[in-house]
Amino acid sequence: MHTASFDKLCQQVATLKQHAEQFDKAKLFAKNRYMQAQPSLFDRGVFTTKSMKLVDYVLEIEDEVNTLPPLDRRHAHNYALERIANQVQAVFNVIKSTPIWEKENKSTYKPRHKVTNQTAPYQQAVKKIMQPAHELYDELKQNHEFERRLVLMVEECKLKMQNVGPIKAKAINLEILALHGRLGRCRKAISATEEKIQQVEKQQLR
Repeated sequence: MHTASFDKLCQQVATLKQHAEQFDKAKLFAKNRYMQAQPSLFDRGVFTTKSMKLVDYVLEIEDEVNTLPPLDRRHAHNYALERIANQVQAVFNVIKSTPIWEKENKSTYKPRHKVTNQTAPYQQAVKKIMQPAHELYDELKQNHEFERRLVLMVEECKLKMQNVGPIKAKAINLEILALHGRLGRCRKAISATEEKIQQVEKQQLR
């Protein structure tokens, strides 16, 4: 099952496809010798498609959306979403950077300085899918780092106790107990974050 955010992204791509079709019908590159000499509108790092028609690139975006990796492959899933966001913005930038297109479509598009506002819906649709999991994985990473540091501190204290007198050893022992308390809270936080991640992933699979 798809999430509402994923459905929203699909709707935004469908809207972009309509704009790309209108753009292609206007044949804005027909009289531009430089553009006609180009094999492709975009760098191969953004699209694998080679074409001078925008709609062909939107078709590649649709394929990317339809073949989005499952959520349990989170790195591949998030990488694909970032690629889709970059592709959508690249297509939109071509539409907005053509003065003739902008002039002929004043009722549809806002002035050029509003480009970021126009591309925002696409970015937000992707962000809504990625952000919760991203934040939780960052939190989990930080908690694991705290855990690692606390374990090292405990080990260091145990080594110190081997070369000190009884009074100093007692103080170090109290420090170890305090560290174990912090370690326990840290591990509870790790468990809590892992549960949150599972809940988010379950919601995204609905």
